Amino acid sequence: MYSTKTILEGVFIIEPKRFEDARGWFSETWNQNHLDTVFDNIRFVQDNHSLSIPKGTVRGLHYQSPPSAQDKLVRVLSGSITDIAVDIRNGSPTYGKSLSVKLSKDNGKQLLVPKGFLHGFITLEKNTEVLYKCSDYYSPDHEAGVKFDDVDLSINWGMDTSEITLSEKDQDLPLFKDLISPFTYEKIL
Repeated sequence: MYSTKTILEGVFIIEPKRFEDARGWFSETWNQNHLDTVFDNIRFVQDNHSLSIPKGTVRGLHYQSPPSAQDKLVRVLSGSITDIAVDIRNGSPTYGKSLSVKLSKDNGKQLLVPKGFLHGFITLEKNTEVLYKCSDYYSPDHEAGVKFDDVDLSINWGMDTSEITLSEKDQDLPLFKDLISPFTYEKIL
């Protein structure tokens, strides 16, 4: 398993090794010991699995506030996505900056998104399945988010907003400028 730092401190691209032969391939997709070498104090307690039927489905941008904040490890089981993380840690040198990573069934990459970041994705193919591990349980009282197409974030979703499928709940999310982030930046040593 390989881990690559990104421009957002604390966000990592995880690339599990694939062992291929005539039958196909085998891959260890998560290993607690490896995770501890990258980012200690993350223990996953819940898996979430989504199916997005139309290409251009956006889920996000979401977070859960403390005490139910979640670290996430995101991977794609079928299809492909552009996965997005946005730093919302007060005092961070990259506050409001985003990162986009293509995750797909074919490339096997995963994105580790720690607490203190907005998270969302757009599907690049029909019938895309995404699985992500969470370090805390879903709590409707602590869920929040920001509009995916907020002009202050300037995220390139890769397609015209008229082609995007969005839930009613995500359509009603507030703007980034109205966000009062519950997270504070702590430099990772």
